[in-house]
Amino acid sequence: MRAKFLLTAIGAAIAVVISGCSAPSPTATGGPVRVVASTNVYGDIAKQVGGDRVRVDSIIDNPAQDPHSFEAGAQVQLAISKANLVIENGGGYDDFVGTLLKGANNADATVLNATTISGYHQGGSFNEHLWYDFPTVKRVVAKLVSTLSSLDPAGAETFAANGTTLDKQLGVLEAGEASLKSSNQGAGVAITEPVPLYLLEASGLSNKTPAAFSEAIEQGTDVSPVVLRQTLALFTTHAVKLLAYNEQTSSAETEQVRTAAKRAGVAVVSFTETLPSGTSYLRWMTGNLAALKAALQ
Repeated sequence: MRAKFLLTAIGAAIAVVISGCSAPSPTATGGPVRVVASTNVYGDIAKQVGGDRVRVDSIIDNPAQDPHSFEAGAQVQLAISKANLVIENGGGYDDFVGTLLKGANNADATVLNATTISGYHQGGSFNEHLWYDFPTVKRVVAKLVSTLSSLDPAGAETFAANGTTLDKQLGVLEAGEASLKSSNQGAGVAITEPVPLYLLEASGLSNKTPAAFSEAIEQGTDVSPVVLRQTLALFTTHAVKLLAYNEQTSSAETEQVRTAAKRAGVAVVSFTETLPSGTSYLRWMTGNLAALKAALQ
């Protein structure tokens, strides 16, 4: 599995002289809990739970940034060094977080790993894009409530109330998936990468893409001509009702696939790995479900 982010600037970042390697506890200072999230997806979720009692920095927060070519700089290392709580996806997606923590010498930070929290087995074809899996997000929210309450006991009531609200809103999203599943069970879909696969499968959709195609795109390797032909045939034969397209990574092969879908009159639904600018996690996922529903009609 290819690591999703490249830490090509880590040497320069670690060379930065940082005063006070780890942040003082919120209890000691009366200040907000300092949270660093690997992406703005987890950053927004942490903010929804923590409210004004947390200060959140997201390492990846630019929707135009290709996550596969991210470079960390000194500011990222500084934020990590002051963090009380660090949230990572895990599963090979954002391994740079562990490297940054070691470089910052911040052994006091509490680390939440969404993959560990999910309880999923990581072997075989494990899909690390867990923020598209609402049951896992619910578990992350519950863990955030308990962890923030431990770091800031005075805010425990606030964290619990916010967590309950967020859990209910995630339940609404799950109901949206169930509604789609009731009318589209087994409908075929194609993907460029498995980014939204949890959402698609929970909505009753069946991924018909040759595994070798999406694996090659995810790994950044060439797609064989045979596999490309097999993938393009999904559209000419109308074996799928839509193409789920990752907007943040593209290649000549994914462009060919998108063009083939459009020519065949197959709907193309765009997905991203990080939170679009000016929205929240809940609005983002609500929009994703609405786009799926429109494409399947």
